[in-house]
Amino acid sequence: MRVGLFIPCYVDALYPQVGVATYRLLRKLKLNVVYPERQTCCGQPMANGGFERMSEHLAERFEDKFRDFDYVVTPSVSCAAFVRVNYPQILDHACQTPEKTMELVEFLHDILKVRELPGSFPHVVSVHNSCHGVRELGLSSPSELQIKPFNKIVDLLRLKDGITVKEPDRKDECCGFGGMFAVEEPYVSSRMGNDKVKAHMATGAEIVTGSDCSCLMHMQGVAARQKYPVKFMHVAEILAAGL
Repeated sequence: MRVGLFIPCYVDALYPQVGVATYRLLRKLKLNVVYPERQTCCGQPMANGGFERMSEHLAERFEDKFRDFDYVVTPSVSCAAFVRVNYPQILDHACQTPEKTMELVEFLHDILKVRELPGSFPHVVSVHNSCHGVRELGLSSPSELQIKPFNKIVDLLRLKDGITVKEPDRKDECCGFGGMFAVEEPYVSSRMGNDKVKAHMATGAEIVTGSDCSCLMHMQGVAARQKYPVKFMHVAEILAAGL
């Protein structure tokens, strides 16, 4: 299996350790992982700002860089969802990347069906379910649906020795980031972030984790301003711990 590694803007610029952890984890699972050079933004920020048609050249570039891989894997729920959901309507021609672009957790859980991971992580962790993960990628079940609950992030984290995994009340409630929402409604966004961080802390967690650096960054900023005693780590960092 040949996997193309897509590292989004947030990860590349602010959280490079998440990209490194993702690569190490995929290589540990004996995959042929390639990082195409000169890859760029997928176009999500531009499209979310109301300029979807102007993001077409970025979608074309993504197609050009990743079309020949068996799978495209990224440590970002929102970017994976954007490629999968938006590219077919942005590009005028049939595109090949949407159906094989996957967020890291869903790739490990659904495609590789990982059932064991080496290394331990002896910490109490609270899982943040980002909106795109719940609503568009199905990483966890929405709370309002009367179905058997599931959470793919929780399933994978529990493979690490010594870990204690928690979820907050109203576990699929937004953290308040929402891309442009945080810019256009900063006071509402900050209040939502504060409520969410306190909900995570109420679980007794030392660390809040999730699959989107943007959500974690938003909550980390809230926690830093309020001097809350909690840390934030991307799920890739935890899954790769001890490898």
